[in-house]
Amino acid sequence: MTPSSLPFSGLLRSKRGVNALLRWCGGALRSPGGTSSPVSPARMPPPGARRCSASSSGDTTAWLWSVYHQTKRQSEDLTQILSSNSVNPDTIFANNETSLHDIEIYGFDYDYTLAFYSSHLHTLIFNIARDILIQEHRYPAGLREYEYIPDFVVRGLHYDVQKALLMKIDAFHYIQLGTVYRGLHPVPDKEVIAMYEGSHVPLEIMSDFYGKSSHGHTMKQFMDIFSLPEMTLLCCVNDYFMKHNIDYEPVHLYKDVKEAIGDVHVKGIMYRAVEADIEKYICYGEQTHAVLRKLSENGKKMFLITNSPFDFVDRGMNYIVGKDWRSLFDVVIVQADKPGFFNDRRKPFRRVTDKGVLLWDRIHHLEKGQIYKQGNLYEFLRLTGWRGSKVLYFGDHIYSDLADLTLKHGWRTGAIIPELRKEIKIMNTPDYVHTMTWLQSLTGLVEQMQVHRDPASQAVVQQWIKEREHMRSRTKDIFNGQFGSLFRTYHNPTYFSRRLSRFADIYMASLSCLLKYDLQHTFFPRRTPLQHESPFWPEQTFPLINWLVYRFSF
Repeated sequence: MTPSSLPFSGLLRSKRGVNALLRWCGGALRSPGGTSSPVSPARMPPPGARRCSASSSGDTTAWLWSVYHQTKRQSEDLTQILSSNSVNPDTIFANNETSLHDIEIYGFDYDYTLAFYSSHLHTLIFNIARDILIQEHRYPAGLREYEYIPDFVVRGLHYDVQKALLMKIDAFHYIQLGTVYRGLHPVPDKEVIAMYEGSHVPLEIMSDFYGKSSHGHTMKQFMDIFSLPEMTLLCCVNDYFMKHNIDYEPVHLYKDVKEAIGDVHVKGIMYRAVEADIEKYICYGEQTHAVLRKLSENGKKMFLITNSPFDFVDRGMNYIVGKDWRSLFDVVIVQADKPGFFNDRRKPFRRVTDKGVLLWDRIHHLEKGQIYKQGNLYEFLRLTGWRGSKVLYFGDHIYSDLADLTLKHGWRTGAIIPELRKEIKIMNTPDYVHTMTWLQSLTGLVEQMQVHRDPASQAVVQQWIKEREHMRSRTKDIFNGQFGSLFRTYHNPTYFSRRLSRFADIYMASLSCLLKYDLQHTFFPRRTPLQHESPFWPEQTFPLINWLVYRFSF
């Protein structure tokens, strides 16, 4: 059974939906003179070929506006149909065909995979790191006036360490103008273009494979959910220095904030705070226990590999699953030091007692019920024999959790993207459906009618372009006023989306989505047309088809 709402299929099965589509598709754009042939780039004269007189120019202008209003009416009719066909937020989406029938072993990260945290945790991390900057790095005490700003940033952003700029970059290394921030304030597009001599970021200054800034790279990508308070703190400290005209070195600021955030984890401050008030910080509602029970009852082997320490994991799993949680897992590995765990062959496993004591004996077997620290994947594979596509590992970090497993070891990978549920709910709103339907239709009009080169027609097209730009900004703001959607720039996939599609076979909002499927289910990626492939609909429906492909393949 699948919860996947297939709205486009439902649309085609609905008589009302079919009639609406036929009306939309059948709305032939009539050219001046009343011919009924659809207007398409193939039927239009080449740019510059048409020379219009004043009167014919007026006729063309009137016709362009009549086409505009006709298309808008059809778009509004279609919006009513699309609004009733929503995407199910509990759907599991496939980048690569994956059959659960073939999966024998399920692996999990802990943070934001088995355990989900409330927004209180980000506030805690921000406040502790801010105070570390003041107390240990001698930053101005005035920084205490800044509080954590929920929803200011999104995951996947890039930070230019040299220029102290936070921004969103698309899959083609282009900066999305309007999403570049210095401190808490946007940087004008002209200034961004001047600084980067355009909006393209060359490969040589991008971050390394794991999104880190090293070896001369000046861009750092933030892919971890825990990085949201780090980005916010960077913006707040930059804002304070600029507001008070303090001359500072951006590189030092970045390193100090990075170190302060690291101390929150490494020194155990966050772990102790969560353990002391676990109900405040851990969300119980993600049905992790039910997922693990389902897999166990179906005879699946399970393992846990996490960077978190055992006491922290044990306290959380006791709260989420119960005191017998270890009986569900065949192998438990803590403080694994991912992504080094997947690459460094030198670190052997060490067994950890229930009291946290490290034993010195050599590990010949990974035994159920025992806890192991560090180690490496190569030793893990040797001791378990769990290889290839019969293993499915879930994690929230695209680089640290998933990249090496799919590229080097052939494991199946599942990305947990908590933000997905919120974005799908936004996409299901009538306002978003209306905006995107008309935006795609308007884009199609601009593309088709730009061949009219007389000044009057070009003036009309320019008005459409301005309207399109305004609507593009609206679609960004619907998701996040500063940076827009996690998954898209205005129309391209984000750099985050590119990595997600490359390193995750399937992705979902939470593990609870697995409860909607039986363990024989096969996930199929949607076959969406490539740019050079023709869909099965008439050419004048391209705007609609592009919109449907975007909405229902997501």
